[in-house]
Amino acid sequence: MSQLIVHVGDFTFQARFEERLAPKTCAAFRKAMPFESQAVHVRWSGEGVWMPLGDRDFGIGYENHTSYPAPGHIILYPGGISETEILLAYSGVHFASRMGQLAGNHFITLTSNLESLPEMGKTVLWKGAQKVRFEEV
Repeated sequence: MSQLIVHVGDFTFQARFEERLAPKTCAAFRKAMPFESQAVHVRWSGEGVWMPLGDRDFGIGYENHTSYPAPGHIILYPGGISETEILLAYSGVHFASRMGQLAGNHFITLTSNLESLPEMGKTVLWKGAQKVRFEEV
């Protein structure tokens, strides 16, 4: 069985797909893996980092969606009133954009190194964009 790994800058986290709760989102994202992007600190949502993806279309709608991801939860906003994006909460988040409150599909949960989440978030905040890579090994 493969292991999902999420790298954000110098930080590495083991993770799991939320297959039962967000099967379509997981399947669409798996097709794009290994997935690479850059994380920047959120503007409106609180303590999280996000990967802006413009008009990228994963071909999915809402499933297992939330506006309040917990620390270590990764959500995918499939686009609509704002651009497509992935958000990783490292502390308190109320997912929003300049258009107002949004909801994204919770499809990945980090399972290791959670104690490093605040340091990761502050690194992105104070040192700028960090490379992100999602891979199954």
